[in-house]
Amino acid sequence: MLDNLFNWGVVIVVVAAILSAAIKIIPEYERAVLFRLGRLVSVRGPGLIVIIPIIDKIIRISLRVTVFDVPSQEVITRDNVTCRVNAVLYYRVIAPDKAVVNVEEYREATNQLAQTTLRSVIGTADLDELLSRRDKLNHTIQVIVDEATDSWGIKVTAVEIKDVVLPVEMQRAIARQAEAERNRRAAIIQAEGERQAAERLAQASEILSSSEGGLTLRMLRSLTDISTSENTTVLFPLPIELRKILPETEKIVQRIARNSQANPDSVE
Repeated sequence: MLDNLFNWGVVIVVVAAILSAAIKIIPEYERAVLFRLGRLVSVRGPGLIVIIPIIDKIIRISLRVTVFDVPSQEVITRDNVTCRVNAVLYYRVIAPDKAVVNVEEYREATNQLAQTTLRSVIGTADLDELLSRRDKLNHTIQVIVDEATDSWGIKVTAVEIKDVVLPVEMQRAIARQAEAERNRRAAIIQAEGERQAAERLAQASEILSSSEGGLTLRMLRSLTDISTSENTTVLFPLPIELRKILPETEKIVQRIARNSQANPDSVE
């Protein structure tokens, strides 16, 4: 009796071990690459799959996006500026069988490729382009890495340059350049304002001078404005209209004087 129980116990244990080795549950975010006697059979999952123990072997591959922080790389730009640049790489597996068969350690291979591509692309750009046109460089790096990893069954979804660390001397030079640019813009704005003000004053002067009594009225308006100040002395200028007749008056006086000198008897 005991022997029968022991035999049944052994059978149950063996069956349980076989079932546990034959039945696999693959999550939604994974796929199982199935090999049978060393030959690639297919990609299985997600869900419940059954394999032949000892004969079959599966390798689980995650389909989720992998984020890799590219270490800081010391690069030299096209205009011979040394700087340190780091980036972040986003990629995922779209063909699990290729990721297993075509490359060994696809994660490490993709990471190393991203580092070398980052140095190569930054080396073809100027410092100004690196600082102001990162989107273009990000797209270039993404295209290069994505094309290289296509045969590995990997899709590179994005590459983003995070930080650009410049030498202290270069930071000071950029600060001086930015300050000079701000001063230049301020001078241009001030000159433009003075030009517009001069044009407006010229137009106003033309309008006032073309109207009879216009300049006198403007002068009286100005006197009204300054009369509210604390000054007690106000200079009242000669009206502009009277100034216009002064040259003619001076000519008449000079003509009379010459006639007087020429005919003294008539004067008496």
